[in-house]
Amino acid sequence: MSSPDYKKRKSSGDKALDNKCIDTIRVFSADMVQAANSGHPGAPMGCAPMAHLLWSENMTFSPSSPEWSNRDRFVLSNGHACALQYSMLHLTGYDVTLDDCKKFRQLGSKTPGHPENFCTDGVEVCTGPLGQGLTNAVGMAMAEKHLAATFNQPDFPVVDHFTYVICGDGCLQEGVTSEASSLAGHLGLGKLIVLYDDNNITIDGSTELSFTEDVSMRYESYGWHVQAVTDLTNLDSLRNAISKAREVTDKPSMIKVKTVIGLGSKKEGTHGVHGAPLGAEDLSHVKSKYGFNPEESFAVPSDVAAHYASVSKQVEADKSSWDAMFAKYQAAHPALHAEFVRRENRELPAGLLDLLPVFKAGDKDLASRKLSEACINSIAENFPELMGGSADLTPSNLTSLKCSSDFQASTPAGRYIRFGVREHAMAGICNGMFAHGNIRPYCATFLNFAGYALGSIRCSALSKFGVLYVMTHDSIGLGEDGPTHQPIEMIESLRSMPNVNVLRPCDTNETNAAYQIALTQHETPSVICLSRQTLPNLAGTDPAKAQKGGYIVSGGDNTDLVLVGTGSETGLCAKAAEELASAGIKARVVSMMCMDVFDAQSEDYKKSVLGEGLPVIAVEAAAVGSWNKYSHVQVCMKTFGASGKGGDLMSKFGFTLDNVVAKSKLVVDYYKSKGSAPDLFSRPVWDDVVSGH
Repeated sequence: MSSPDYKKRKSSGDKALDNKCIDTIRVFSADMVQAANSGHPGAPMGCAPMAHLLWSENMTFSPSSPEWSNRDRFVLSNGHACALQYSMLHLTGYDVTLDDCKKFRQLGSKTPGHPENFCTDGVEVCTGPLGQGLTNAVGMAMAEKHLAATFNQPDFPVVDHFTYVICGDGCLQEGVTSEASSLAGHLGLGKLIVLYDDNNITIDGSTELSFTEDVSMRYESYGWHVQAVTDLTNLDSLRNAISKAREVTDKPSMIKVKTVIGLGSKKEGTHGVHGAPLGAEDLSHVKSKYGFNPEESFAVPSDVAAHYASVSKQVEADKSSWDAMFAKYQAAHPALHAEFVRRENRELPAGLLDLLPVFKAGDKDLASRKLSEACINSIAENFPELMGGSADLTPSNLTSLKCSSDFQASTPAGRYIRFGVREHAMAGICNGMFAHGNIRPYCATFLNFAGYALGSIRCSALSKFGVLYVMTHDSIGLGEDGPTHQPIEMIESLRSMPNVNVLRPCDTNETNAAYQIALTQHETPSVICLSRQTLPNLAGTDPAKAQKGGYIVSGGDNTDLVLVGTGSETGLCAKAAEELASAGIKARVVSMMCMDVFDAQSEDYKKSVLGEGLPVIAVEAAAVGSWNKYSHVQVCMKTFGASGKGGDLMSKFGFTLDNVVAKSKLVVDYYKSKGSAPDLFSRPVWDDVVSGH
């Protein structure tokens, strides 16, 4: 399918104006850093020619509608160079004002120290950690390719855009980009174009210190189309390289652009211009060199302003042309149009959550990873934006989609992704797919290997991307693979991260609830922790109640003890309660399927679940960590695991009926001697002192 006419913008043909625009970007960006007395002026000054050509001649976007679905995506992977991006957003008419630019890196500004998608219109993803942006861009290009195969019809290319990236040496040294770039080459993502800012400088100094590989050869081996631009004094070489890259439809493109960091500064070409303001004297020198008044800051010459205003007018006309086409698409293909709009609005299909399985008498006990498989496939056919896969663990994670083929270069309409053994990139790619829109991505590995993906999971949480992480083999119960595979601290690590829901269901009903929470919370990623071993379906579990995070499974008000568990240990608590009843001890069983959601409940509700003055024992085959706030005694892991059968390991580390019952009796006797257990919800005196001020 050929691109429509609005994709073919031409150069103004005015070389002097091009150079003036580029110099303006350099000086404006340097002014921004100087005003903050903090930041990175060197990369924006060196990358200015790339930014000018992308925004002036290549990118399709809409400052008035920054979320327009068919905009070209731009990602500044070397996010420390964000003064460059803010300059372009300001010049082309986005809601980034001159005052915003003057407040660069200041609290509450739209121009934070690294790009943040939730702060600034025109910023797609958070690109503080190097390599994340390029990895996210791979996910965006995958989303574009899949959605084009899903929605486009003859004469209606409703999904037809590029993903452009500027990245630096640091991005290409990070392992996550190697993972992502390898997959991008395999998938033939022809709409992905990366401009590599090859300035030979990192924070430590010259790249000769640590990075001497041949990047071009590496990317050729990945299956990319690779070009090199060695001279930016004549823009035509870069202009032609971008044009050629746009014409390559079966491979992603890398353009290796030789730049000079801090070009025009007295410190150009050195690491001294990387991460510090130029200083008043050097900035005056730069302004004089480029024909600007050294006494004037944030200057935009009138002809430069007029040029970018003209660009903005053109791209808004492009957007209007697309809108007209989309209106005709509605008439010609009403069902596809309705589906596209539903996804745009993040509306779940009617009745979708009712399709999730619930426990029925006579149902077979299963591992929660098997229950997760049932949940995924119960909704997949009716939830076509669900797209994802596993890091080469499909038979173990049980994440395949029975209703869909694989997403491959030759089958882009497929929805199941073979990420390969690339956990970190897998998570970063899912962030990019979510950021693109109209896709709800999920991905899977063993829970312990979430450690390989934590950098990207953290970006999911920060960016408010509701990615679904399906993490199986969630405890020492996985057995013989041993302590390298057994997660101990991982659940606690994830719980400590803001804006992440860590869900560990104990049976069919709770797995249903876990997916309901994950699917309905678009701005919070969910980590669903699932067992390898079989779990019993428990009387008293309830999908609706479980959506409060923690709730009473059994036991009333007349209670001696509260046993609170998660996942496989909830069933152990239920058995212990039965055993204790025969000894005359009344135990309430609480399932804490999601501590993060429980944290958000009212104090009255939390007291109604865990009680007041009652001893609480937490039982979880993971690190103690946050259980101190909701229990008096913990049966948890304090060491790494071991290699052996899952049942033997549970016995060795104390997750047995005998141990929980014995510990419960001791705790009840102890607190009876004290009169009652300390109130878990009391506030220390210090809080009262602070509130008084």
